[in-house]
Amino acid sequence: MPPSKQVKDYIRTIVDFPHEGILFRDVTTLFADPRGFRMAIDQMLHPYAGERIDKVVGLEARGFILGGAIAHQLSVGFVPIRKKGKLPGPTISQDYKLEYGEAVVEIHDDAIQPGEKILIVDDLLATGGTCAAAIKLVERLKGDIISCAFIVDLPDLGGRRVLEAMGMDVHALCAFEGL
Repeated sequence: MPPSKQVKDYIRTIVDFPHEGILFRDVTTLFADPRGFRMAIDQMLHPYAGERIDKVVGLEARGFILGGAIAHQLSVGFVPIRKKGKLPGPTISQDYKLEYGEAVVEIHDDAIQPGEKILIVDDLLATGGTCAAAIKLVERLKGDIISCAFIVDLPDLGGRRVLEAMGMDVHALCAFEGL
């Protein structure tokens, strides 16, 4: 009997995307496979069994796919954090550094109530910049972040250390070495 597949087995690597020397970890192949996608959602939920979670926050864009599915499974609300200018209505913003420049993310200013228990979700943890900005937004709205959950961790880029230095609990289903 062949060994059963793990989440990591469903993720393809694309060489030299988006730039030469980058190994892009493509989770769309995981999302496209019903067994792989179900496995990922189930495993992302597992560490939080019995925890009170009021809302799931998903980071643009693949975090929306995961966050929506996880929120559905938990029967809780979903809150998107989007790039600047994409949300209608009043928002609060947070800037952060990218490898080559800066970016800004936003959340509706009424999306989270003080004391709500929040799970932040995204597909991949690299440098941690986007998630760190999301953490700051949730904290400004007085949400209580339970954890940050990812499918993939790229440990060589140091994102986990950044988030843990902010006092965050971090879970990832798998890790890939290198950039």
